[in-house]
Amino acid sequence: MTITYRLGADIGGTFTDVVLRGNDETIHQCKVSSTPADYSLGILNGAQELLSRVGADPAQVSEIIHATTVATNTVLEGKGAKTALVTTRGFRDVVEIGRLRVPQLYDLNYVKPVPLALRRHRYEVSERMLADGSVLVPLAEAELTTIAAEIRAAGIEAVAISFLHSYANPDHEARAFALLAEALGPDIYLTRSTEVLPEIREYERTSTVVVNAYLGPVVKRYLLSLERRLASAGLAAPLSIVQSSGGAMSARAAAEIPAAIIESGPAAGVIAAANLGRAAGYGEIITFDMGGTTAKAAMIEGGEPTRTTEYEVGAGINLSSKLVKGGGHSVKMPFIDVSEIGAGGGSIVRLDAGGALRVGPDSAGSSPGPACYDLGGEDPTFTDAAVVLGYLNPEHLAGGAVALNAAKARDALQARVAGPAGLTLDQAASGVYAIAAATMMRAVKAVSTYRGRDPRDFALFAFGGNGPLVAVQVAELLDMGRVVVPPSPGVFSALGLLHSQTRRELTRTVYRPLAALTPEALQHGLDALREGVARALADEGCAPDAMRFQIEADLRYVGQAYELTVPVAAELPEGILDALGAAFHGEHARTYGHASDEDAVELVNLRLIGLRADSGDRTFRAPPLGTPARGTHHRKVHFAALGARVATPVLTRADLAGGRRAGPLIVEEYDSTTVVPPGWGAELDAFTNIVITKEA
Repeated sequence: MTITYRLGADIGGTFTDVVLRGNDETIHQCKVSSTPADYSLGILNGAQELLSRVGADPAQVSEIIHATTVATNTVLEGKGAKTALVTTRGFRDVVEIGRLRVPQLYDLNYVKPVPLALRRHRYEVSERMLADGSVLVPLAEAELTTIAAEIRAAGIEAVAISFLHSYANPDHEARAFALLAEALGPDIYLTRSTEVLPEIREYERTSTVVVNAYLGPVVKRYLLSLERRLASAGLAAPLSIVQSSGGAMSARAAAEIPAAIIESGPAAGVIAAANLGRAAGYGEIITFDMGGTTAKAAMIEGGEPTRTTEYEVGAGINLSSKLVKGGGHSVKMPFIDVSEIGAGGGSIVRLDAGGALRVGPDSAGSSPGPACYDLGGEDPTFTDAAVVLGYLNPEHLAGGAVALNAAKARDALQARVAGPAGLTLDQAASGVYAIAAATMMRAVKAVSTYRGRDPRDFALFAFGGNGPLVAVQVAELLDMGRVVVPPSPGVFSALGLLHSQTRRELTRTVYRPLAALTPEALQHGLDALREGVARALADEGCAPDAMRFQIEADLRYVGQAYELTVPVAAELPEGILDALGAAFHGEHARTYGHASDEDAVELVNLRLIGLRADSGDRTFRAPPLGTPARGTHHRKVHFAALGARVATPVLTRADLAGGRRAGPLIVEEYDSTTVVPPGWGAELDAFTNIVITKEA
């Protein structure tokens, strides 16, 4: 049998994780330092290292799936294209006015984010559609000729088109797009709202297409550069990018809708957890992914990740919330509902002006990195505190690939924290650990208690290079009884890439009370969506018999401002409208604690999701366990619960195959370290997950 491989590459702030999965079920992994100057170089370094290790030729790689932070970093750092907006006369300030919301009430220092298309680069054209799709004012095509000349003179790199009520009738937008494309030529990136977000709400629709334009040239250049670099090394396999929704799309499609890949990286780990959870019997999961820069949490119910379309990016945050708005630029596209907090292994530790201990949100990254990396970093970090406590191997990480200098960690923490605060080193390091855990607890609460769910009903799935290091502490704070650490936790998100399916979706605004809707009208709307989704999947190379469809509906009570999403049966059953109403009442009760059978319900949007079912085996299989360590090694480790250092066994995952072991203990692996404190115990399940539960 000829062995072929699928390659997954996930770029993080500190490390780039690369995995190879062969059709012989072998899995190979490596971590290499990220290369911020050119992220594609880190991917190539990791791919070449793995291919050399297994003795494979680049031509044996049949598929490459990539999670990238390029889109989100472009917005967060303000390094996108010089962008213009063409919109309906009288509406150029929509992106500036927004929703008149502020992220923190009574914050006198709040500064509204600057629109990505400056006011002098927002152009108005005479045209007007009504909400029913009828034309009130015809499109003034001659004005577009003047606008095109002004755009060229201003040195604009990308243009977004968003007309009022274009979701109801896209004709004016389509015509303006065609005229501007002809006048501006291929050098200027052009995008329109009805291709990106054909939904109601002019602010969210306009903001989303402006973000898409702002990202377009940057993401397109990056993906073309990555494809060229990979091809020059013989890696000419098709390149796919993971979307914020967890599905995959071709690099070409991602270049057209870059707003869809803003949360590409965090989504991959959630998809992996959902896949493994379904296989291993964990249906209710909260994922906890802590890397070098951030900690992320997401909720999985019934084996499916929770998704949202309420998202803001920019101004220093990535946020999903119906209540907290105004901190960034609205992007109303499908996202796995991930809560992200600036606390990771590289988070810098300091005393603030009042003498209080702070952990993050700024990070030492991969260069210079934590003080213990001995690469010139002088600021202590969470990783340095973990080394001081004895949680991490004091000599190296990643199987020896990253050498550590424990003395540097102790010196930095003593000079910047312990000494000025009058604490011992162990007290200072324990304080860092406790504060980081409390900060990360907020991320878990954001996707559970803030969504009307009790975290005690879920298992905490911990992964990322640092997730297993602090997961039990986070679980204790939330009174959660079970922590699960999957195999290869440090590269788990990269493994998740290999479980992503090709996914395309379309939404259509219906905006009608359920009582005024007929099953025939519902079916007509779905048929139109199915045609568009099938065409998008066909462009991805998907055969018609391999297409699978899912339906969702956005509903609300008449008079409400926001909707809740409920699933719809693929084949519309008898009494579908009553079933939709009942599903909405149930979801409203779960989310907000109450529902009303007396208030009328209206359908706002229909959504059709298309999945490719022939894109290879995506099921999770337990990897080989490896061999147990020769004898038990001990390390002096400080645990706050004991108030002292104790000799703690340092094991491999394979050492747990013999049965449950009571804490305290440390499980060291190539890519991550798991801490099991006193009062907890660990064992392996059938899928070689480390399952940590409280001792009786």
